[in-house]
Amino acid sequence: MTRFCLIGPTYPYRGGIAHYTTLLAEHLREEHETLLISFSRQYPSWLFPGRSDRDPSERPLRTDAEYLLDPLNPLTWRHTLHRIHDWQPDVVVIPWWHPFWTPAWLWLGRKIKRLKSRPRLLFICHNVLPHELSLLSRVFLPQITRLVLSSADRIVVHAQSDAAVLVQLLPDANYVVTPHPTYAALVSLSEDIMPVKVPDDRPLMLFAGFVRPYKGLDILLDAMPLVLQKRPVHLLVAGEFWQGTAVYDAKIRQLGISDAVTLVDEYLPNEMLAACLQRADVVVLPYRSATQSGIIQMAFGHGKPVITTDVGGLLDVVSHEHTGLIVPAENPLALSEAIVRFFAEGLGSVFKRNILRENGRFSWQHLLDSLMIDYSA
Repeated sequence: MTRFCLIGPTYPYRGGIAHYTTLLAEHLREEHETLLISFSRQYPSWLFPGRSDRDPSERPLRTDAEYLLDPLNPLTWRHTLHRIHDWQPDVVVIPWWHPFWTPAWLWLGRKIKRLKSRPRLLFICHNVLPHELSLLSRVFLPQITRLVLSSADRIVVHAQSDAAVLVQLLPDANYVVTPHPTYAALVSLSEDIMPVKVPDDRPLMLFAGFVRPYKGLDILLDAMPLVLQKRPVHLLVAGEFWQGTAVYDAKIRQLGISDAVTLVDEYLPNEMLAACLQRADVVVLPYRSATQSGIIQMAFGHGKPVITTDVGGLLDVVSHEHTGLIVPAENPLALSEAIVRFFAEGLGSVFKRNILRENGRFSWQHLLDSLMIDYSA
């Protein structure tokens, strides 16, 4: 049995990385002694564009954790280090997804490597580099990332495309690529907890998650008139718009598709997100860029096919013509043709059977195996 110290967000914090950390801790505890250290504060309000970083779910994913770390308070970094020292883990696991954490992770990483118990240090990279980089950040973020990750004994990434970015930064990195695990149904409740009423006389497409430019909602909206010329469908967009809905509202009016699109501008509790996934016929995610997608894994956990784009790690996850359809990025025409074909050929039931057969490929056990460092060396 290995002793793990896992650091990362968990309830009451919201979002995919909090869910990921919680489920990882739960799966680790089935086989290993595991201490989860979470945050006494996650982000300052000026950095978090959402309305809140707290999970509003009535039935949240939660697990035992010690809330010690504040990224803006170095005293808590020292308290965290002392707790790690007292726990004496064999492996310390730290998440990497945003450069905001650089000071805390850089300090902790170097200090952990100097502990007398010599724990192995492992980083899980949800994104080696952020999705949206300004010209200035393209210069200094690779240097920051290299500094932080250079202390790792092993780095886990979830896509070959992210591994390629990592190797450019750290050619000698000890890394492993393992798929993002599938999120099984968060809750199983009836459809009456849908966040909004949608038509029941036509198929439903779902676009879910935080709405940011790189996720390509505008491309999906541009495709909608082409789809509606050939087939009646409805699109539900469910997720918090980090930059407001004004641009999208204007586009919907301009395209004349108001009757076929419903926007829900809020972070959905687990119960409502599960209801949306259960109600949807297909999840459509026309990303401009991506490393991996927690929403895809939620869709697969509910047996729902996905129509997405040929970017980043999405090609590693969605099998074209088998568990979904893949189209070129930023191509509304190709996207509309894939949507029409999906419904015209009745691909949903076939893809669902394939998804259920393939979900073992995205098991949590694969991730746990990648965390097992030879700490006797």
